[in-house]
Amino acid sequence: MKDAATPEGIAFTLNNQPVQSTLEPGERLSATLRESLGARDVKIGCNAGDCGACTVLVDGAPVCACLMSTAQAAGRHVETLGGLVKGDENTKALAAAFQNHGAAQCGICTPGMMVAATAYLRNKNSTVEDALGGVLCRCTGYRKILDAVAEAARGGAAPLPVSGKTGQSIRRLDGLAKVEGRESFGDDVATPDTPVIRVIRSPFARARFEFGDLEGFKTHTEGVLTVLSAADITGRNCFGVIPPFADQPVFAVAETRFRGEAVAAVVGTPELMARFDPEDFPVTWQELPAVMDCATAMANDAPQLHSGRSGNVMTGGFVQCGDADAALAQAAHSVSGAFSTGFVEHAYIEPEAGFATVKDGRVEIYGCTQAPVMDLDSLEEILGVGRSRIRIKPTAVGGGFGSKLDISMQPYLALAALKTNGPVRLAYSRAESMQSTTKRHPADIELTIGADENGRLQGFRFDGLFNTGAYASWGPTVANRVPVHASGPYRIADFRAEAKGIHTHCPPSGAFRGFGVPQAAIAQEVLFDELAAKLDMDPLAFRELNALENGTPTVCGQVFEQGVGIKACFKALREPWAKATADAAAFNAKGGPIRRGVGIAAGWYGCGNTSLPNPSTIKSGVRRDGKILLHQGAMDIGQGANTVISQIFAQALGVDVKHLHLIGADTDLTPDAGKTSASRQTFVSGNAARLSGLALRAEILRRCNVDSASAVIEPSDGALIVRDGSARHEVSLSGLQSDAEGYVLRAEETYDPPTKPLDKDGQGVPYAQFGYAAHLAVVDVDTRFGTVHPVRFVAAHDVGHAVNPMLVEGQVHGGIAQGLGMALMEEYIPGRTENLHDYLIPTIGDIPPIETLIIEEPDAHGPYGAKGLGEHVLIPTAPALINAINRATGVQLRQVPVTPSRLKAALKEARHD
Repeated sequence: MKDAATPEGIAFTLNNQPVQSTLEPGERLSATLRESLGARDVKIGCNAGDCGACTVLVDGAPVCACLMSTAQAAGRHVETLGGLVKGDENTKALAAAFQNHGAAQCGICTPGMMVAATAYLRNKNSTVEDALGGVLCRCTGYRKILDAVAEAARGGAAPLPVSGKTGQSIRRLDGLAKVEGRESFGDDVATPDTPVIRVIRSPFARARFEFGDLEGFKTHTEGVLTVLSAADITGRNCFGVIPPFADQPVFAVAETRFRGEAVAAVVGTPELMARFDPEDFPVTWQELPAVMDCATAMANDAPQLHSGRSGNVMTGGFVQCGDADAALAQAAHSVSGAFSTGFVEHAYIEPEAGFATVKDGRVEIYGCTQAPVMDLDSLEEILGVGRSRIRIKPTAVGGGFGSKLDISMQPYLALAALKTNGPVRLAYSRAESMQSTTKRHPADIELTIGADENGRLQGFRFDGLFNTGAYASWGPTVANRVPVHASGPYRIADFRAEAKGIHTHCPPSGAFRGFGVPQAAIAQEVLFDELAAKLDMDPLAFRELNALENGTPTVCGQVFEQGVGIKACFKALREPWAKATADAAAFNAKGGPIRRGVGIAAGWYGCGNTSLPNPSTIKSGVRRDGKILLHQGAMDIGQGANTVISQIFAQALGVDVKHLHLIGADTDLTPDAGKTSASRQTFVSGNAARLSGLALRAEILRRCNVDSASAVIEPSDGALIVRDGSARHEVSLSGLQSDAEGYVLRAEETYDPPTKPLDKDGQGVPYAQFGYAAHLAVVDVDTRFGTVHPVRFVAAHDVGHAVNPMLVEGQVHGGIAQGLGMALMEEYIPGRTENLHDYLIPTIGDIPPIETLIIEEPDAHGPYGAKGLGEHVLIPTAPALINAINRATGVQLRQVPVTPSRLKAALKEARHD
């Protein structure tokens, strides 16, 4: 064998090809593969061996490439997904199976997961859970991955269709690139020689700071190209997702308000930035007293974070109907509780990353985002230039869940590119991402609920404080959405709910799958169980008795004549509930320290903005050669928007989805389909796609004088073929005039859900549609140690119309996994849990089997009756688990996460009492 150490550097075999590379001292294999050898299919999620996204095979064994020095690979054989999928039969089988099961959602963990699965299939010398346990996934809930690996191990199965109407499970239209490692994420765009940005951040929750000699630092530090600070912002040093509440500076001035807040940025050569230490940057800090929780922040002597927000109260939301206090006073039974929830980290496997450059005087920003047009809006103000000089070209997004709605790296990229007049790149470290980006709001909730002697709800009073951190972000949305949803999907005539967002010196709290509703649902659904027990009623029967129905008003006075599917969800759980409770009773009758419990909980969620305009626009067109293009600007962050919206559009147009050519989100090319949040894309952008498809269809059919709902359209070379039964018509395109975009036929349509503003009592029409869900959870609790082992879930979801049932199941699994994390293990503590080792998210061994029951109660406004889903899933999961723990142990829990130490303490206190 040739000597592995050569004068040119280290030599080894990469995907069956000899390679060699010169190295920096201690260079990681992950860096060499990605930057020197172009293997961008190797993903970086943590650089600490915690997430497994960078898993490769070294001499056939799975290894985290970020933990291995390249020198250790000398003379060895390294395999990555990009090579394996071309030549390894096991990997090819996995690629097919992952597509059949929707096992790749956002796709950022997929290369590491498939490489680890390949090693398992080659040897099968462990369980699949052990083999894949080192790779984290935040999207899928792992069950689809396990199904895919099992299918590949069996030798494969018939492939899932690649086309189909709404209501049919088809493969993701963007799935092949994910399973082949070709999907480009935020850090995959820049070339290795691109200058690198490093942001200088506050090490304290609150501090004064002063810069030293920035010019001297820039001049005398070899490799520094420029330094950025607030002085370089030519527009407005402020951003925020809700303009009236915009309050966050791009760079802080004089004082920082949370640990991780940006004060400056250094742009330098890759060589310098690889060894750059932020401690060398000329800045001095003076730590100041900070307030970290709502009660302290609201005290009279607390420091005020923002002028005009007295008592650090950012804003509030309020809903009332009837007289809650009078009803509670007359109730036959009532229950009360004080609940608390902590920060929850989004923990997407892709940290924020992007690339920017300047072309013809315009700055172009590539990066992971959930809201490209909102990014454009913010940058227009920050840069102080016309929006025509800015282009946002989103990359694939490796998970978002709400946090990538807020801008993060975009202004630093844009400012640096403009100042250097050239390309720049920026990738957050895992610690940087966890320090500086938004979290789920911690909540302190007090709730009282009453019922009459027959079990009918009678009075409901909710008061919630939500820690919105240093800046507003989506705090106003949370404060307004929570009171609307605090009732859950139940009929309550006498109701009062108030929520307030409170500023603290914590990281900003923003959007996270549910916008505060999961926190409220924990209090409401846990107390429902306690109230049912007081009434000696079955918890499911109690909920069914009080569930909303068509024609009954919500607490906002809104009445839906159709589509209220919560009772259907409860009915679907009757048999599983009866069986699970009987099984648990039999299990517990055997005695012993392991106690089994069954919990149930429900949830609802309004799709889209609360009582605000919420439009999406979708454009489509036909070119002279017969190609049909769909400009699909709704960001797909793993949930399947590219596929679902295409299915809706194709059905409306009357073509097979396989004939569509997608133009993805790009502010130069695609109209604004709105942000990917609030479970709105299937509903709102789906409706816009349906209208665009119908308008284009009408134009095509007019040209061949066909008026038939059953006519089918097929593209042909230079023509469109319209088949109407036995009749065949041809629409010639060659003689039609092309417009500036090359279209001979086109349609652009907008949909905005019908809502109405809420009055001072929160009465009105906040959402055009709600989705509904009910979950059953079975757990085993080891009373010796306070550990909780989830056994199984049954999840009933009313989605109106399941556009793609496979994707529905994927969303259910992923939402349950995140709800389980919130309930049992996830607790972000500023300054302490800034990595994926100390901050725990569920692994493949934590998620039990999940049975998904799809309920279809068509919505009056949804495309073909469809409703949103993404947020809804997480809402009932945590309370169902808590109720299951309560029923297993008899203790009443009021704080999440229910860690072993907390549960053990509660059990000890209960035994003492």
